[in-house]
Amino acid sequence: MTRKEPSRRESARRTTATRFKLPRHILVAEDDSYTLDLNLRGLTEAGYKVAAAHDGQVAWETLQVFRYDLVVTDNCMPRMSGVELIEKMRAAHILHPVIMVTGAVPEAEFAAKPWLQPTAVLLKPYTIPELVAAVNKVLHATDAMHEEIEHRERSFRKRSAKSAPSMSVSPPSTGV
Repeated sequence: MTRKEPSRRESARRTTATRFKLPRHILVAEDDSYTLDLNLRGLTEAGYKVAAAHDGQVAWETLQVFRYDLVVTDNCMPRMSGVELIEKMRAAHILHPVIMVTGAVPEAEFAAKPWLQPTAVLLKPYTIPELVAAVNKVLHATDAMHEEIEHRERSFRKRSAKSAPSMSVSPPSTGV
C-alpha cells in the first residue's frame, strides 16, 4: 500500500500546529512568594516551561533578554506594577499576550489608556485550574489568530502571483 502525500494545505496546517505545540514559555510576575510558587508548580505540571519574576521590574528586565509566549502578571507589585509593565511592553513593541491576575481591576487606568488592557484578567483569589484554563484559552486564541494571519498571507500571495502581469523585458533599441 502506498502512502498518500499530504496536500499543501495539510502540510501548512501541520507546520502551523507543530509550531504552536508545547512546551510553551510563560513568564510569571508575582511578588508574593507563596502565590508565585503555586503558579509555577501548577503551570509546570500543566506542561509549560515557566520562568519567575519577583516583581514588575525583574519581569521587564527578563523580557529584554528572553522571549515568551505569554506573560502572567500581578498588578500590585513593588518597583513596577502590572499596568506599568504592560505599558513598557507596548512602548517597546513587545506584543506578547498578557494575563493580569489581580484583586481589583485597574478600571480607571484601562479607561484612560485602553491600549494597556491585558488579553485576559483573572481575579484573585483564583484556583490553579482556573489559571491553567485562562492560560490555555489565551494561548489557543493567540494560536488561532496566528493561523488566520498565515492563511490570509498565503491567500494574498497566491492571488498576487496569479494576477501579476507577466513582464517581459525587451533589449534596448540601438538606434541603428
